Amino acid sequence: MNALFFIVFTICTLSLLFFSPENFLPAMLDGASKSATLCVSLIATYAVWMGLMKLWEDSGVARGVSRLIKPVAKRLLKTDDEKALSAVSMNVSVNLLGISGAATPYGIKAAQLLDQTDNAEYSSAMFFVLNATSLQILPSSLVAVRVAMQSANPTDIILPTFLATVFSTVLGVLLTMLAYRKKAVAKKPTSPRFHRKKAKAGGTYTR
Repeated sequence: MNALFFIVFTICTLSLLFFSPENFLPAMLDGASKSATLCVSLIATYAVWMGLMKLWEDSGVARGVSRLIKPVAKRLLKTDDEKALSAVSMNVSVNLLGISGAATPYGIKAAQLLDQTDNAEYSSAMFFVLNATSLQILPSSLVAVRVAMQSANPTDIILPTFLATVFSTVLGVLLTMLAYRKKAVAKKPTSPRFHRKKAKAGGTYTR
Protein backbone atom coordinates (compact mmCIF):
# COMPACT_ATOMS: atom_id res chain seq x y z
CA MET A 1 0.00 0.00 0.00
CA ASN A 2 2.84 2.40 0.83
CA ALA A 3 4.45 1.61 -2.51
CA LEU A 4 1.16 2.39 -4.29
CA PHE A 5 0.84 5.75 -2.54
CA PHE A 6 4.47 6.54 -3.39
CA ILE A 7 3.88 5.78 -7.09
CA VAL A 8 0.73 7.93 -7.20
CA PHE A 9 2.50 10.80 -5.41
CA THR A 10 5.51 10.58 -7.74
CA ILE A 11 3.35 10.58 -10.89
CA CYS A 12 1.28 13.54 -9.68
CA THR A 13 4.38 15.50 -8.64
CA LEU A 14 6.18 14.94 -11.95
CA SER A 15 3.04 15.77 -13.92
CA LEU A 16 2.64 19.03 -12.06
CA LEU A 17 6.32 19.94 -12.45
CA PHE A 18 6.29 19.28 -16.21
CA PHE A 19 2.90 20.72 -17.17
CA SER A 20 2.38 23.46 -14.57
CA PRO A 21 5.60 24.18 -12.64
CA GLU A 22 4.42 27.61 -11.48
CA ASN A 23 1.59 25.95 -9.52
CA PHE A 24 3.72 23.28 -7.88
CA LEU A 25 4.80 25.16 -4.74
CA PRO A 26 1.42 26.91 -4.17
CA ALA A 27 -0.34 23.54 -4.48
CA MET A 28 2.02 21.93 -1.96
CA LEU A 29 1.60 24.80 0.52
CA ASP A 30 -2.18 24.85 0.10
CA GLY A 31 -2.36 21.10 0.65
CA ALA A 32 -0.20 21.31 3.76
CA SER A 33 -2.34 24.15 5.13
CA LYS A 34 -5.57 22.21 4.56
CA SER A 35 -4.04 19.10 6.13
CA ALA A 36 -3.07 21.02 9.26
CA THR A 37 -6.55 22.53 9.53
CA LEU A 38 -8.16 19.15 9.09
CA CYS A 39 -5.90 17.55 11.72
CA VAL A 40 -6.73 20.25 14.28
CA SER A 41 -10.45 19.84 13.57
CA LEU A 42 -10.21 16.05 13.96
CA ILE A 43 -8.20 16.40 17.17
CA ALA A 44 -10.98 18.55 18.64
CA THR A 45 -13.67 16.11 17.48
CA TYR A 46 -11.83 13.09 18.85
CA ALA A 47 -11.11 14.90 22.13
CA VAL A 48 -14.83 15.58 22.61
CA TRP A 49 -15.95 12.04 21.74
CA MET A 50 -13.14 10.34 23.65
CA GLY A 51 -14.06 12.44 26.69
CA LEU A 52 -17.68 11.41 26.32
CA MET A 53 -16.66 7.77 25.96
CA LYS A 54 -14.67 8.02 29.18
CA LEU A 55 -17.69 9.52 30.94
CA TRP A 56 -19.90 6.79 29.53
CA GLU A 57 -17.48 4.13 30.75
CA ASP A 58 -17.26 5.61 34.26
CA SER A 59 -21.01 6.13 34.52
CA GLY A 60 -21.86 2.64 33.25
CA VAL A 61 -23.61 3.75 30.05
CA ALA A 62 -21.02 2.02 27.87
CA ARG A 63 -21.43 -1.20 29.83
CA GLY A 64 -25.20 -0.95 29.38
CA VAL A 65 -24.86 -0.53 25.61
CA SER A 66 -22.35 -3.38 25.61
CA ARG A 67 -24.89 -5.64 27.36
CA LEU A 68 -27.46 -4.84 24.67
CA ILE A 69 -25.02 -5.68 21.89
CA LYS A 70 -23.53 -8.77 23.58
CA PRO A 71 -26.44 -11.22 22.84
CA VAL A 72 -26.33 -10.28 19.15
CA ALA A 73 -22.52 -10.57 19.10
CA LYS A 74 -22.76 -13.96 20.79
CA ARG A 75 -25.03 -15.30 18.05
CA LEU A 76 -23.02 -13.77 15.21
CA LEU A 77 -19.58 -14.78 16.46
CA LYS A 78 -20.68 -18.15 17.89
CA THR A 79 -18.61 -17.87 21.05
CA ASP A 80 -19.37 -17.84 24.78
CA ASP A 81 -16.13 -16.15 25.85
CA GLU A 82 -17.31 -13.28 28.06
CA LYS A 83 -14.10 -11.24 27.82
CA ALA A 84 -14.04 -11.47 24.03
CA LEU A 85 -17.74 -10.59 23.78
CA SER A 86 -17.27 -7.58 26.06
CA ALA A 87 -14.40 -6.27 23.94
CA VAL A 88 -16.37 -6.89 20.74
CA SER A 89 -19.42 -5.12 22.15
CA MET A 90 -17.37 -2.08 23.16
CA ASN A 91 -15.73 -1.99 19.74
CA VAL A 92 -19.06 -2.16 17.91
CA SER A 93 -20.72 0.41 20.18
CA VAL A 94 -17.93 2.94 19.53
CA ASN A 95 -18.02 2.22 15.79
CA LEU A 96 -21.74 2.98 15.83
CA LEU A 97 -20.74 6.57 16.64
CA GLY A 98 -18.22 6.64 13.81
CA ILE A 99 -15.15 7.04 16.05
CA SER A 100 -12.89 4.44 14.51
CA GLY A 101 -9.79 5.67 16.36
CA ALA A 102 -11.43 5.14 19.75
CA ALA A 103 -12.67 1.71 18.65
CA THR A 104 -9.20 0.48 17.66
CA PRO A 105 -7.96 -0.53 21.16
CA TYR A 106 -11.13 -2.53 21.78
CA GLY A 107 -10.81 -4.08 18.34
CA ILE A 108 -7.24 -5.23 18.93
CA LYS A 109 -8.15 -6.69 22.30
CA ALA A 110 -11.22 -8.44 20.84
CA ALA A 111 -9.19 -9.92 17.97
CA GLN A 112 -6.58 -11.29 20.38
CA LEU A 113 -9.23 -12.86 22.59
CA LEU A 114 -11.19 -14.32 19.68
CA ASP A 115 -8.04 -16.01 18.39
CA GLN A 116 -8.01 -18.06 21.61
CA THR A 117 -11.60 -19.30 21.38
CA ASP A 118 -12.68 -22.73 20.16
CA ASN A 119 -14.32 -21.31 17.03
CA ALA A 120 -11.48 -18.86 16.35
CA GLU A 121 -11.45 -18.94 12.55
CA TYR A 122 -15.13 -18.18 12.09
CA SER A 123 -15.32 -15.69 14.98
CA SER A 124 -12.29 -13.75 13.75
CA ALA A 125 -13.63 -13.65 10.18
CA MET A 126 -17.03 -12.40 11.31
CA PHE A 127 -15.47 -9.79 13.57
CA PHE A 128 -13.31 -8.57 10.68
CA VAL A 129 -16.43 -8.22 8.50
CA LEU A 130 -18.24 -6.27 11.23
CA ASN A 131 -15.33 -3.85 11.44
CA ALA A 132 -14.86 -3.57 7.69
CA THR A 133 -18.53 -2.78 7.05
CA SER A 134 -18.74 -0.72 10.28
CA LEU A 135 -22.41 -0.04 10.91
CA GLN A 136 -22.68 3.66 11.85
CA ILE A 137 -25.60 5.53 13.36
CA LEU A 138 -23.62 8.77 13.61
CA PRO A 139 -20.52 9.13 11.36
CA SER A 140 -18.77 11.60 13.67
CA SER A 141 -15.36 11.54 11.98
CA LEU A 142 -16.84 12.10 8.53
CA VAL A 143 -19.03 14.94 9.76
CA ALA A 144 -15.94 16.52 11.35
CA VAL A 145 -14.06 16.32 8.04
CA ARG A 146 -16.97 18.02 6.26
CA VAL A 147 -17.09 20.74 8.91
CA ALA A 148 -13.36 21.35 8.50
CA MET A 149 -13.81 21.58 4.72
CA GLN A 150 -16.58 24.16 5.26
CA SER A 151 -19.42 22.05 3.91
CA ALA A 152 -22.74 23.88 3.60
CA ASN A 153 -24.58 21.01 5.32
CA PRO A 154 -22.07 18.63 6.96
CA THR A 155 -24.75 16.45 8.57
CA ASP A 156 -26.69 15.58 5.40
CA ILE A 157 -24.66 12.37 5.05
CA ILE A 158 -25.94 10.83 8.27
CA LEU A 159 -28.96 9.03 6.74
CA PRO A 160 -27.17 7.87 3.55
CA THR A 161 -24.24 6.62 5.64
CA PHE A 162 -26.55 4.73 7.98
CA LEU A 163 -28.44 3.08 5.10
CA ALA A 164 -25.23 2.20 3.24
CA THR A 165 -23.58 0.68 6.31
CA VAL A 166 -26.72 -1.27 7.21
CA PHE A 167 -26.75 -2.78 3.72
CA SER A 168 -23.01 -3.55 3.73
CA THR A 169 -23.10 -5.05 7.23
CA VAL A 170 -26.10 -7.28 6.54
CA LEU A 171 -24.64 -8.41 3.21
CA GLY A 172 -21.20 -9.06 4.74
CA VAL A 173 -22.65 -11.07 7.62
CA LEU A 174 -24.82 -13.19 5.32
CA LEU A 175 -21.95 -13.89 2.91
CA THR A 176 -19.64 -14.85 5.78
CA MET A 177 -22.24 -17.24 7.20
CA LEU A 178 -22.82 -18.74 3.75
CA ALA A 179 -19.08 -19.16 3.06
CA TYR A 180 -18.40 -20.91 6.36
CA ARG A 181 -21.52 -23.05 6.08
CA LYS A 182 -20.29 -24.34 2.71
CA LYS A 183 -16.84 -24.84 4.17
CA ALA A 184 -18.28 -26.83 7.09
CA VAL A 185 -20.29 -29.00 4.71
CA ALA A 186 -17.21 -29.64 2.60
CA LYS A 187 -15.22 -30.70 5.66
CA LYS A 188 -17.99 -32.90 7.10
CA PRO A 189 -17.00 -36.57 6.85
CA THR A 190 -19.33 -38.65 4.73
CA SER A 191 -21.15 -41.53 6.40
CA PRO A 192 -20.01 -45.01 5.36
CA ARG A 193 -22.23 -46.51 2.72
CA PHE A 194 -22.32 -49.83 1.01
CA HIS A 195 -22.00 -49.47 -2.71
CA ARG A 196 -22.65 -52.46 -4.85
CA LYS A 197 -20.47 -52.76 -7.88
CA LYS A 198 -20.86 -55.30 -10.59
CA ALA A 199 -17.68 -57.18 -11.14
CA LYS A 200 -16.38 -56.93 -14.66
CA ALA A 201 -15.46 -60.57 -14.74
CA GLY A 202 -17.83 -63.22 -13.44
CA GLY A 203 -20.96 -61.05 -13.19
CA THR A 204 -21.08 -61.28 -9.35
CA TYR A 205 -21.86 -58.44 -6.99
CA THR A 206 -19.42 -57.41 -4.34
CA ARG A 207 -19.80 -55.18 -1.32
